[in-house]
Amino acid sequence: MPETWSPLRLVRFGAFEADLRTGELRKDGVRLKFSGQPFQVLAILLERPGEVVTRVELQKRLWPDTFVDVERNLNTAVNKIREVLGDSAETPRYVETVPRRGYRFIGEVEAPVPPDVPVVTVEPDRTPHRRPAWLRVSAGVLAISVAGLATFVVYRWHRQQQPGEQAVLNAVPFTALPGRAIQPAFSPDGSRIAFAWNPAPGEGFDLYVKALGSETLLSLTHHPSGSVSSAWSPDGTRIAFSRRDGADSGIFVVPALGGPEQKLHSTQNLRSEISWSPDGKSIAFADGAQEYHARIYLLSLETLEAKPIPVNPMCVGEGMPVFSHNGKYLAYWCYPNDADGALYFFSVPDGKPTIIVPPLNNPFGLTWSADDTKLIYSSQGNKSAELSEVWVANGSLKRLGLEGILPSASLKGDKLAYASVSYPVDLWRRDMLHPEAPPVKVFPSSRPQFDAQYSPDGKRIVFASRRSGLQGVWISDVDGSNLVQISESNSTSGSPQWSPEGKKIAFDSSPQGRWEIYVADVAEGKARKLMTNISPIFRPSWSRDGKWIYFGSGEPGRAGVYRCPASGGDATLLSKSEDIQGLNPQESFDGKTVYFAVEGPGATTLKKLALPGQSGTESEVDHSLRVYGSQFWLLSPGGIYFVPAKSPNSVQYYDFSSRRIRTVFEEDKDPFSGLSVSPDGRWILYSRVGEATGDIMLVDHFH
Repeated sequence: MPETWSPLRLVRFGAFEADLRTGELRKDGVRLKFSGQPFQVLAILLERPGEVVTRVELQKRLWPDTFVDVERNLNTAVNKIREVLGDSAETPRYVETVPRRGYRFIGEVEAPVPPDVPVVTVEPDRTPHRRPAWLRVSAGVLAISVAGLATFVVYRWHRQQQPGEQAVLNAVPFTALPGRAIQPAFSPDGSRIAFAWNPAPGEGFDLYVKALGSETLLSLTHHPSGSVSSAWSPDGTRIAFSRRDGADSGIFVVPALGGPEQKLHSTQNLRSEISWSPDGKSIAFADGAQEYHARIYLLSLETLEAKPIPVNPMCVGEGMPVFSHNGKYLAYWCYPNDADGALYFFSVPDGKPTIIVPPLNNPFGLTWSADDTKLIYSSQGNKSAELSEVWVANGSLKRLGLEGILPSASLKGDKLAYASVSYPVDLWRRDMLHPEAPPVKVFPSSRPQFDAQYSPDGKRIVFASRRSGLQGVWISDVDGSNLVQISESNSTSGSPQWSPEGKKIAFDSSPQGRWEIYVADVAEGKARKLMTNISPIFRPSWSRDGKWIYFGSGEPGRAGVYRCPASGGDATLLSKSEDIQGLNPQESFDGKTVYFAVEGPGATTLKKLALPGQSGTESEVDHSLRVYGSQFWLLSPGGIYFVPAKSPNSVQYYDFSSRRIRTVFEEDKDPFSGLSVSPDGRWILYSRVGEATGDIMLVDHFH
């Protein structure tokens, strides 16, 4: 049976009360300073108390686009939860660690349904319409709980009104084209799909139509642009589409069989998804001066006047509107910040916004089921995004077991289309003596590879890779030969660093769901845990004499930069920090100073600290040095290589002596992370996100 769960709105346990709608946690009525990713993790655990939520599931929902930091961030979040709840990993009252699997909420949850919550019944659409008979779809009966923006709706935990068992959904490619095909939209009769296609990097998207069972493509536009999204007219004769292309951005319409396009409305910073109302009178779209601060408008096709939908005070921005098939409701994503989105709907044209699903990580796409009882969406971003559906009547959610974005359901409800998009992460090498020469891909793989480091003699490379499935640490010769994994195959590992003499490698790993550091003897090929007095610890690096290992720690109340003897022993706190997402300590080449990163809004700063026995205080390296992220820099004898925050498609060098910055090289793609320079200073290794590829996938016999 497919996994299902119910999203509670207000959950009480012990002296605590979690408001999953507003993202607030209270103790005895007092609001606690607790938000962000730790609250999101707690909310997911509270969705299914008593059940194990795996780390893989949490990764897919919260951190799909990151690699080595995923489980580290997860453990950090769980530690923060325990700190706030006064809980313990050894004797848990609320959050239990299930070794090698994930976490379980074991506290007693109280979630009574208030007896005074009003219920509004949405009747089937029986009003005559002028549209064709095939478009008259019965909406069914929806029991939608509406209590206004200030009322929090609470549902009982146990599964209720859940659907019966559903067969496994099988998806097959609808397109098999080079480049990227996205934004599918079914024609009203379900026989054709309109979609956006970018054949090659840099070419831009145009609008195409392809019939089911045919390989013939019909190109409807010839104006490549940054993004294109489409919506069919109710009678199927025309297709409205959005185009995002600078001054030419706007809403357009074109005949479904081809012909001249007509611009209906100009836009500023259009969020591409649009929806055509079933009565054919309006088009819903989102637009604004800033993409994630956009508002949703209804464009009248009679007057071409655009009016905003009712104000939702919970939203910083809005996007991805979609009309129900009976035309009475409009669902959309409400963004409380730039990353999360809560699902709302309202009665057209001026009903009050009502929440269906609390904030999720990076929702992307939305479509109604044929009977208007459910909404299908994707979340967790553009990599490993997952399709789910939610029942509007009671907010129950169900995963569909499909990975993709931008779903579109046929009007009959028997087919589902969506986009499957992948972003490869590869290792690249560039010759710094000839920076004009193109970079070379290092031992390509279909799986992500990153955090590569040259050995001290320059003959080997250690790196993190998912080539075996789970992320691990691998060693190879510089030409890719003699490839060997040195981390355990049953746990996630990464952040490898060579010892100064090149005989050992330190890396972090989480075999028990808690990040620790391991040291592997290269000759033996066996890793041993670094025994110290603090945990969790991560991102190791060696002192220049090999006697110490530096690392960051996320232990509640003790987070910061540490070092301990390389053979193990008590760790010494060097710099306390509340920001445990940065750090990445590196010792100076004279052994007198340790450098580390501190992540801030929009950029990362680098700090330095005199080591014990040396004079000096903690200070910022240079106010002009702003790094793209905590893993986007590398210490060298004379300066720092880094990816600048304002120009992530380049690598620059900060010179200690002159305090000047120069550009080492530029690319048309953004480097990802993991800079490493060969011992002779000629070569530089780095990770880079490759060009996205994707196709439209089709599920037949959907429901």
